Amino acid sequence: MPQPENVDPKILGQRLSECRKARGLTQKEVADHLGVSRPTLIAIEKGTRAPKPDEIVQLARCFGRKIHDLVRPGAPMADLQPHLRTAAQKMSVDTSEMLQGIADLQQFADDYCELERIMQAPMTQNYPPEFRIGGRVAVASVAEDAALQERQRLGLGDQPLLRLRSILENDVGARIYYGNLPSAIAGMFAFGSELGCCIMVNWKHPAERRRASLAHEYGHLFVDRYKPGIDYLESRGRKPANERFAEAFAMSFLMPASSIRRRFNDIVAATEDFQIADLCRLSHMYFVSVEAMAYRLEGLGLIPRGTRDHLKESGFQVRKASQMLDLPSNPETKDRFPQRYVFLAISAFEQARISEGQLARFLQCDPVTARSVVADVLTSQEVSADGEVQFRQPVDFRLSLLTDVV
Repeated sequence: MPQPENVDPKILGQRLSECRKARGLTQKEVADHLGVSRPTLIAIEKGTRAPKPDEIVQLARCFGRKIHDLVRPGAPMADLQPHLRTAAQKMSVDTSEMLQGIADLQQFADDYCELERIMQAPMTQNYPPEFRIGGRVAVASVAEDAALQERQRLGLGDQPLLRLRSILENDVGARIYYGNLPSAIAGMFAFGSELGCCIMVNWKHPAERRRASLAHEYGHLFVDRYKPGIDYLESRGRKPANERFAEAFAMSFLMPASSIRRRFNDIVAATEDFQIADLCRLSHMYFVSVEAMAYRLEGLGLIPRGTRDHLKESGFQVRKASQMLDLPSNPETKDRFPQRYVFLAISAFEQARISEGQLARFLQCDPVTARSVVADVLTSQEVSADGEVQFRQPVDFRLSLLTDVV
């Protein structure tokens, strides 16, 4: 573990100040916990008085952080938390759970950047251009155009996006974290010059809802990139233009008008009807909720207005309908971390750049579980000609496919 004396006191002080604010504590409260005067704590936060090792231990406990988080090498990353905390304080949700979610997103972003530094593997960012929304423009039309252009930019065509998270992580360079948020919250978005695009999605919600939330938060990258925000699951009151854009962008990005119309018309041409079963199958094909698909079809003028509300009021049970129609589950990861994040952590561990304890910290689990994750990732399986499952030797991540393979 890095020692306090090996860290620039100003950097350490800045980090301590950020942790204190994230915890919602005053300088007086922390000074009392530490057994020092408030001016002494101010000096520590300014970097003019280095904290003692035992004070670091006490501060880590006070902030609910690991000691390594406070004394890790390198300058602190951009602090995403102040604006998100301000937004959270205006919301009628469990403040403690919300603030913890904000701290979790900051921790994830900091850890991700530390792994990239350790492995000398910076994130490749491929962000879309920003859009400006004028006062008299049709926001929904602008969002539809933006979604179409983004699909073209990423070479996605107009087909369903079953791998939305991996596309945004690998092809765009977004940092996406699935974590605990109050049930009424869908997700949050923040952007930092060093961290880039950071998104947190509420993993308590069903897969279809998580995808919609992810697409919505991504929409904020287009119109209010430098304005962190938190989104309710259900909108409350009049929505501002940026929220209307993000909502319309998500709808259009997940359900392109061209392919939705084409598939709808194919169904009607073949059956001369469009039934609830067809709505369920179409929503399953695009990996969205039945409610979202009904709303999209209404917006495109393909089914009568009010269909979505009628289904909701009638007590329509989507899961039961899917079972009756024998619709298979769509593949969707619920992992907290991106695959790249996990691979960076395991590579660092395999190359002895981090300890087992640090690996467990990065993966937010105990050492036993961390070893299990390493084994699962490094050991591959294959099926022999007679159908027997065979385990292959662990993979060496450092093996070159250009020079080491004969």
